[in-house]
Parts: sequence; C-alpha cells; structure tokens
Amino acid sequence: MSNDTNLIASDIEEYLRVHENKDMMRFITCGSVDDGKSTLIGRLLFDSKMIFEDHMAAIEKDSKKFNTTDESFDLALLVDGLQSEREQGITIDVAYRYFATEQRKFIIADTPGHEQYTRNMATGASTCDLAIILIDARHGVQVQTRRHSYICSLLGIKHVVIAINKMDAVDYDQDVYKKIKDDYREFAKQLNIADVRFVPISALKGDNVVNQSENMPWYPGSPLLRLLNTVQISSDDNKQFRLGVQYVNRPNLDFRGFAGTIASGEIRIGDIIEALPSGKQSKVKEIVTFDGNIDVAYQGMAITLTLEDEIDISRGDMIVRPHEKPQSTKNFEADVVWMDETALHVDREYIIKVGSNSTVGSVTAVNYQTDVNTIEQKPANQLALNEIGSCNFEVAKEVQFDAYASNRATGAFIIIDRLSNATVGAGMIKQAIEGKAESKSDYSDFEVEFNALVRKHFPHWEAKDILKG
Repeated sequence: MSNDTNLIASDIEEYLRVHENKDMMRFITCGSVDDGKSTLIGRLLFDSKMIFEDHMAAIEKDSKKFNTTDESFDLALLVDGLQSEREQGITIDVAYRYFATEQRKFIIADTPGHEQYTRNMATGASTCDLAIILIDARHGVQVQTRRHSYICSLLGIKHVVIAINKMDAVDYDQDVYKKIKDDYREFAKQLNIADVRFVPISALKGDNVVNQSENMPWYPGSPLLRLLNTVQISSDDNKQFRLGVQYVNRPNLDFRGFAGTIASGEIRIGDIIEALPSGKQSKVKEIVTFDGNIDVAYQGMAITLTLEDEIDISRGDMIVRPHEKPQSTKNFEADVVWMDETALHVDREYIIKVGSNSTVGSVTAVNYQTDVNTIEQKPANQLALNEIGSCNFEVAKEVQFDAYASNRATGAFIIIDRLSNATVGAGMIKQAIEGKAESKSDYSDFEVEFNALVRKHFPHWEAKDILKG
C-alpha cells in the first residue's frame, strides 16, 4: 500500500492535512485532432487508480455505444463528457480533471485540437504551469503541433513535455522517436520555451504513461507521470509583491481592510507598502484570513490587509512594496487572442480589465496578425474570431502592470464589450508605449466621437458611411 492509502486507513485527518499542503501543478494537454489527448488523461486517471467504481461502471456502459478504439474500455470517455464530443469522438470544450499523487496535486485542462476552438485552448492554457503536447508517431510534427506550441509560448508556459504518442502503431521504433524529436527541437528554436522534454508513450496501451514500458528499453528517461511529479515550477514565480484590491472591507467604524488575492510575492506584518496609483505609503498592521490572523502571507492566498495609517485605497488599486513598483501607463502594446464572432476594430471602445482595475479603452493600431500555423507576422487592420495579433491600446486611466513575460498575473487583461458585457478578447501586455499611442484610424477627431455615439445605439453601423451618405 502507498503512504497515502495507509494514512487514509489509519488517520484521515492527517491524510487531509498532508493532502492540503501538497504542491499544486496545473497542466494542459494539447495537440492535433485524434492524437490521443483525452485517452492520455483517461490513462493517467485509470493507472493512478483515481476513478470511482460507479464512474468506471458508467464508462464501461458508454463504451459499448461510443467506443472509438478496439479496446473494451474507452478511456477517452472519462474526459469527453459532452454528447456531441462522444458522438464525434473529438474534444470541443475545455474539460478539467483533478487527481493527486504522493508528491503533488494536479489540475488537468483537456483542450480541443481543432483550429476553430483556438479560444478554448487559449483559455485552458492561460493558468497552466506546464503543457503536454501530443504528437502522433505515425504523422510527426503537424501544423496543429506548431500552432499549439506557439500559443503555449505566447501564454507564458515555461515547461513543455512532448509526448510522442501511439508508439505501438509504429512498432515502438526508436528511429521514429528520434526523427520527431529532432524535427520539434528545430522548430522550437523560434519559441520562448525554456524547458522542453520528450517521452515516447502509448496512451492506449499504457506504455511510459504511469509505468515504465518494457516495449521501449531504448528510452532511458522517466515515464510521463514521474516527469510531472518532478518538474520544478516554484522557481517560475515572480518574487515581487503584488496585491490587487478587490474589495474594501468596512464592517464597522473600527475596521478597514483591503481584500484581495496575492498575485505574486509575500507580505509580512510590519512591511512598508505603497498604494498605487495614489503613491501613499503605510505599514502593514494585520494580515487577516478566513482562518484567523497570520504573520506572513504568500502568493495565491486570499487575505485582507489592515494598515497603520488611514489612506485612500479603492477597488482596482494595487498594493506593492515601494522599491518594487510595476509600470504605470495609459498606452501599451499587447498580444491579443480574439474570442468573439464580431471582429476587433480600431477605435471601437471596449472595457479593459487588468486584474480588478477596469477602465474604458480602445485599440489604436493593429500592428500585425500572427499566422499561428507558420508564426508569420502579417499586416492587418482588425482581428477576427480565433485570430492572434499585436495591438496598441489607449485607456482612459492609468493601469498598473508588469510585462506578461515576467508576471502572468499582473500582465494579463480581458477585453469586454460595452454593450453585451461579454468577454470578447484576452490580452498579454508586452510593454508601455511612450507618449500617445499611434492611431491608424482613417477618422477625424469628430468622426471618432460620432462613431462612438453611433455604435452605442447601432453597433453594426460605421460613422464614416453615415457621413458619406
């Protein structure tokens, strides 16, 4: 029996305490259609004995109807839960699964492989520490492989495991594995990924997923699960303290606290802090949590800070250390993933939300649109659904941020449609722009103001067409 199993049998409270303090890793599985993403996750859960008996019974029953393999038990059905997914044998939406080993806890995001679901894939990748990119051993590096690798790099994932799947279909040939490995390494030179590892697997048969494969004695490395257990991700965290204020807690005259989740770094009682954008400074008096007051708080903890001095801090402000200030600007350049059927247009006003700070802003220029299949940068004046590009933004009030490459939590933002209140895009800030952002609009100042008024009441009309008419 494992240590966890022994603890469950002997001391459930101690097991829960140990489980709560385990390191957490979030990872994404991606790759081309039918590369075996859902089957791989099913194999991880199955071989790790993380499936309840009633769930097993239900999957065995569904396998008789939806089975896409020659096996009696279709592992992909453990993840593909939508009726349309099971009928087509593909993943459409992001599916999250949870499991744990003795070393750490995991949250898995199983994302679609189809190009039309790029926004779903980007959503799943945005919070992940590691990506498993599957490659079918029969086909090698494909267009989708390059596309997903680029998106993972764009979204700041620093650790990638290339799982060369379906090795059983190529008779576990070492030369096939080596060729795919060399091809991917050559392509990855264009990407900003620090840690790339390779493992040959068969998700269907279980080779090198949880247990070492006897069919590939030529592979000297660890099976996939051991890699997931040992990859060091704590060093990726930004050490500068950032707390975006989400709520000002004032239950009575004697208490005024500033609540939020620590985006990065740590804070202790007695530390000097500065509130932005006001620039006012004070000292931490208390760190209040749901479980009581503590002396020190770390990244990811939801806390309420009380201060020695009465200073004006509101929702959307950022609390930092005076010597670790982020950038502050009204004009910035960012990479954008567009997620709406209606294209992104220059000079149309949107709500720009950076952390808990919301402001009105617009895109002043589309610098280029990236062909995610070839990583080629093409001229563009708008972004359509699932397209990715670089844009210049101008916002009504200053936002505080770190470049996304150095701090994903404070460098990310979402774009919200002002009329429908729907999230239409996601952005990653690259840098501030000195002075006023360049505008590529063909409108005069009057036309810009008139266009904003027209779009408020008639979203699909263009001001210039009305003026010409």
